[in-house]
Amino acid sequence: MNEATFSLADVFSITLSPMQVVLTLLISLAVGLFVFFVYKKTFGGVLYSRNFNLSLIMLTMVTSLMLMLINNNLALSMGMVGALSIIRFRTAVKDPIDTVFMFWAVGEGIAIGTRFYDVAVIAALVIGAIMVVLTLFKGKMTAPYLLIIHYHEGASQQVRQMVKQLPNARLKAKTAQRDGIELTMELRLKESETGFVEKFLRVDGVYDATLISHQGDIVS
Repeated sequence: MNEATFSLADVFSITLSPMQVVLTLLISLAVGLFVFFVYKKTFGGVLYSRNFNLSLIMLTMVTSLMLMLINNNLALSMGMVGALSIIRFRTAVKDPIDTVFMFWAVGEGIAIGTRFYDVAVIAALVIGAIMVVLTLFKGKMTAPYLLIIHYHEGASQQVRQMVKQLPNARLKAKTAQRDGIELTMELRLKESETGFVEKFLRVDGVYDATLISHQGDIVS
């Protein structure tokens, strides 16, 4: 009776050297950290999520790992495509730019997993530089804000005169309450032009004035 013999090569049947796996994961880690840094420096939303940013690093590494497996085993690639087709992601992405960063991380992982290291590095540097330049250029442009003023009815005339002097002011809402009036205006301002808010408090009858960064779209 013949006894079955097993070797280490029978267990590890995928033709990937440990050094190649480690090198690929380290490169994907470095590129993922670069994406992490760019996202953190160029973030322009309301609430920064560190967990989402960390997930970009993991997304780069996991994608490169998957592409390594697919690239070296055709049968495994077919099974993986079938397995991934049943996965449903329930996390809501609030900012469209977050989706772009996710695609960027996946793209870098694909390039690294298929051993196009030079393409991955060059693409990361070029895309990162473009994002930084666009962010710096955006900082010099006007941004949308919401100005909310709560005041007594007796101060209406003076408040209207001050509002008319604001650049690109548009009325969004006006609410009459028992204790006064709440006025909501939409403005386009530079960050250095927000010092006028305190001037409303000098008007008798103005209870409070709030300026909020508005991330919505403004219809021209």
